[in-house]
Amino acid sequence: MGRAAPPGSVERRRAALSFSTLVARGVAVIGGAALQMRRLTGGDAPAPAWGAAPAIPAARPQGSIPTLKMPTARGWRAGQVPVAAPGLKVNAFATGLDHPRWIEVLPNGDVLVAEAMSLDRPARSVFDYAMISTMKRADAMGASANRITLLRDGDGDGVAETREVFLKDQSQPFGMALVDGTFYVGNTDGVVAFPYTQGADSITAPGREIVAFKPAGHWTRSLLASRDGQKLYAGVGSLSNIAENGMTVEEGRAAIYEIDLASSQSRIFAGGLRNPVGLAWEPTTGALWTVVNERDGLGDETPPDYLTSVQDGGFYGWPYCYWGQTVDDRVPQDPAMVAKAITPDYALGGHTASLGLCWMPAGTLPGFPDGMAIGQHGSWNRSTLSGYKLVFVPFVDGRPAGPPRDILAGFLSADEKESYGRPVGVTLGHDRRSLLMADDVGNVIWRVTGA
Repeated sequence: MGRAAPPGSVERRRAALSFSTLVARGVAVIGGAALQMRRLTGGDAPAPAWGAAPAIPAARPQGSIPTLKMPTARGWRAGQVPVAAPGLKVNAFATGLDHPRWIEVLPNGDVLVAEAMSLDRPARSVFDYAMISTMKRADAMGASANRITLLRDGDGDGVAETREVFLKDQSQPFGMALVDGTFYVGNTDGVVAFPYTQGADSITAPGREIVAFKPAGHWTRSLLASRDGQKLYAGVGSLSNIAENGMTVEEGRAAIYEIDLASSQSRIFAGGLRNPVGLAWEPTTGALWTVVNERDGLGDETPPDYLTSVQDGGFYGWPYCYWGQTVDDRVPQDPAMVAKAITPDYALGGHTASLGLCWMPAGTLPGFPDGMAIGQHGSWNRSTLSGYKLVFVPFVDGRPAGPPRDILAGFLSADEKESYGRPVGVTLGHDRRSLLMADDVGNVIWRVTGA
């Protein structure tokens, strides 16, 4: 039997929720008025900032009244699925998960899913309170499951019939990697190594921390093993939007780390990356690529999130500048850092929250050449929503080559008031003829194949 709620606790929760909703609505009204004023003074809506040479509008700082727009999380109705591109089809590989974020496919075909989410926290201001309330309404903040679940499709019909708790009691787990019999987990506070036996349904042995990270803020910690299995690469996001709490608390953040597995020594491989999430190898050049979530509060398309190759020792601008050397006047400046900022390779649109990334070889899905598949979680801070899709960027000779294409869409209602799902991690299926994508609002792992 569960413990009964203390007397009056239900009423207090209802009162708190009602107050939270009222504050969120009040701020939305104020923000909406500010948004209308910006539209009247700012002209037509800007074109999407996509591609290798995006047209990025001049910054329009939003000050203390930022745009705040996010759909209510509704989930999928029975029988409802995302809209697949022509020639493709989609089915639910697994349902009923608890905020699935990232996927790792093991050599035997078992599929591991990290289930975690942003933690509730005290508000720092009235508008922060409204943002937290909005995030909760969108099912983007709350109690984290803190586990990794194993899914197994034993009969090969594209639907997992076995589900086990593979690893529990983690700290907001996200990235995963299996290297030479050791299973690595990217928790928000560090990378932990566990012994793994092929075919095991679970891990119960204690883990060994090989590197510690500062937790919180942009909390995801993606992992990618090097081709030779000697190193791990880990994405660590910033604590804040533009280092508004100072650079001391940002030390060691907004970076991709390289971890030597033999010695457990780590170093910053590249910095100035506000929130680098998905990581992937491009096979022609052998270069490391990532998708990065850029800063907020400068406009609908300013600056765009981006896909970029990552240079060893490279600096990509945050917090001083964006898209090369475009200075952010809100930030105390360091001209020497601005001067060495690298321009990213390919813009992915403003505030699309591009998180998932995997290399998709030609032939994986019919009609799609070599390129990168990208899970766009979707915006919360622009006047019209962006993202909320699984997209594809074609590559030729190791570089992006051409406009993006949708793989999956249909995650939003027509009026943008509700979300049925939100794309996150994406990876190749074990058969190399499918994609698996995590949806942390629908609580589904979707499987995409040829029709």
